[in-house]
Amino acid sequence: MWDWVKIAAFGLIALFAALAANWARDDAYMVHALIVMAVAAGMFVWSVRHAGEPAGPAPQGYNDAVIRAGVIATAFWGIAGFLVGTFIAFQLAFPQLNFDFLQGYGNFGRLRPLHTSAVIFAFGGNALIATSFYIVQRTSAVRLWGGNAAWFVFWGYQLFIVLAATGYLLGVTQSKEYAEPEWYVDLWLTIVWVAYLLVFLGTLMKRREPHIYVANWFFLAFIVTIAMLHIVNNLSLPVSVFGSKSVQVFSGVQDAMTQWWYGHNAVGFFLTAGFLGMMYYFVPKQANKPVFSYKLSIIHFWALIFLYIWAGPHHLHYTALPDWATTLGMTFSIILWMPSWGGMINGLMTLSGAWDKIRTDPIMRMFVISLGFYGMSTFEGPMMSIRAVNSLSHYTDWTIGHVHSGALGWNGMITFASLYFMTPRLWNRDRLYSLALVNWHFWLATIGIVLYASSMWVTGIMEGLMWRDVDAQGFLVNSFADTVAAKFPMYVVRGLGGVLFLSGALIMCYNLWMTAFGKQQPASVATPAE
Repeated sequence: MWDWVKIAAFGLIALFAALAANWARDDAYMVHALIVMAVAAGMFVWSVRHAGEPAGPAPQGYNDAVIRAGVIATAFWGIAGFLVGTFIAFQLAFPQLNFDFLQGYGNFGRLRPLHTSAVIFAFGGNALIATSFYIVQRTSAVRLWGGNAAWFVFWGYQLFIVLAATGYLLGVTQSKEYAEPEWYVDLWLTIVWVAYLLVFLGTLMKRREPHIYVANWFFLAFIVTIAMLHIVNNLSLPVSVFGSKSVQVFSGVQDAMTQWWYGHNAVGFFLTAGFLGMMYYFVPKQANKPVFSYKLSIIHFWALIFLYIWAGPHHLHYTALPDWATTLGMTFSIILWMPSWGGMINGLMTLSGAWDKIRTDPIMRMFVISLGFYGMSTFEGPMMSIRAVNSLSHYTDWTIGHVHSGALGWNGMITFASLYFMTPRLWNRDRLYSLALVNWHFWLATIGIVLYASSMWVTGIMEGLMWRDVDAQGFLVNSFADTVAAKFPMYVVRGLGGVLFLSGALIMCYNLWMTAFGKQQPASVATPAE
């Protein structure tokens, strides 16, 4: 009976998508309808071919197949995002790279949101889904709840990524700071995200362990808060059911406030809380030591969760937002420094008695440097939220340097190290294909980040000082074009830093591929659950 329900559902979706493509009022909607039609038609054919097959025995052990798919997707989208990011970095240095023959599809204006969403939501999102599924099973000692619901989350999220990416290239977004996709893509992501929450929460509820390990607290806070942020920030009314245009519910200063409540907490919960869940599991595992202070981890959790949600207004100093609101955001941002460093110290002190691993284990080295960048970014962010500092840094490349030191150094490095940890265990291998290649990846990525961030710090501070430079009569000394010309050398250095970081990621992909699919013999005894 269930087989025929699926067949009917996929058939109806494919039919409606075909009709929607025919009645589409713009090219983007038509392309997206065709993508949905192709996916639904493929699922319809697959369901028909497998209808009536007898159900096999109930699966045993952990559901690692979906995590293996998540590892592959994380690596793939990471390369895609880093490649586009490196290309647009060189576009800023050499505007000739905005090729006319691409009819706008290859211009910076469309590739920039493609890059940011690819690295945050495609690379980072897949990493979070894969690692959360890995960790919650092993800390709960049960298989993922919901049967094939985890596969729905994985493939549904990939469909969201494809729809969002093609929308960016076709020039269809909600025209906000983070260039959110249009209404129907947001609606689909909401469905997928609710399924993700149910799988994660259901697994915790049926756990065999009496205690919920702290990593799962961070993952659960990340999932719930991102759902709330996404729904409120993307409230919109479609102009047409068969078009990709919509009208925003919020406007003006209210929209700005809502956007930065979303924007900063996307950093706070997507790029911080979720990745701290990785840190609290993988760092102790790689160090083969317990967490330095479990009590500190609980304090870290509650302080971070309660404080971060208020910090967004610090992005809106010297705007139409009331001073009390920006002061509130600034105050909470400064207070956030303490719990953030508490988490960093907790992670680093977990190596007590095992500091030699930094010298001998390149994976441990990646974890440690990611914590270092986490500490540096969570000091720099509160400092930049102070009104006097923000008057110099805002709208300059200093902000770009800050963002990338955190994204590449904290999020990138801890994700790379987590992939190195999981891959041999997921594919039942004794070890990684090559630790020497991990070492090469570490140094290429580290030097790349340093070149990128330091060049942006230099050019950002220079830019801010040039903008406020006035002569004796009070007139501006430098035109905007003067600041752009002065930044050229640093933009080239930024691009070269991106090349190094991308090169390291390509080495990682080769290493992971050879570990999983190379000629290395599988472990003689199945790797114990870790």
